[in-house]
Amino acid sequence: MPKVKLPRKSTAIDMTPMVDVAFLLLTFFMLTTKFKPNDPVTVVTPSSISTKLLPESNIAMILIGKDGRVFFDLDNKFKKQQLMSDLNSQYHLGLTKDQINSYAIGGPVGVPFKMLPQLLSVPADQRNAFPQPGIPIDSANNELDQWIKYTLNVNNANPDLQFVIKADDNTKYEVVKQVLKTLKANHLNKLHLVTNLKPIPPGTAAWREQQAAGGANASKQQP
Repeated sequence: MPKVKLPRKSTAIDMTPMVDVAFLLLTFFMLTTKFKPNDPVTVVTPSSISTKLLPESNIAMILIGKDGRVFFDLDNKFKKQQLMSDLNSQYHLGLTKDQINSYAIGGPVGVPFKMLPQLLSVPADQRNAFPQPGIPIDSANNELDQWIKYTLNVNNANPDLQFVIKADDNTKYEVVKQVLKTLKANHLNKLHLVTNLKPIPPGTAAWREQQAAGGANASKQQP
């Protein structure tokens, strides 16, 4: 008895629903993604031969302009909210919830505590146009010390928290020295400095070490 051949059915898959989902996801991320705010000052960092990368998270950034103005920022917006809430309570700033949230989504801040209500009334994306005189760091009124102390407090002595200094190449040494002194007073001796990478000068110890490492790798690759 001959076999009955069943008709072959097409295996084509309708991709229309999948394409719709892809466009919906793309639209969602475009609408919800917030880009990192620009720094309030342009900083041209010094050059170095270090190739060590900065940590990707848990960063407390101290930004120093060439005119000596000091700014402070955290990379975690939830910690920023808690930090500003604590400062608001301690210094009786009278900040609203909207102003605290505005600080959390904005960039580095560089004003005395008494100017925070005025600064945080400006939308985060327009804040760079607001004149910021810098956080006071002099011994008589070292408000940077308080920013650091409250940051350590809201992070509960988090061992992963890293302090980073991004200073302009033309910043006066006295300003950087005072910032380092303030960090040291808070038992922060391990820091990261933001620099531009430059070639290793030939003939130096670092250059000889690089050459020796390159020769050793080449020897291992030979059959």
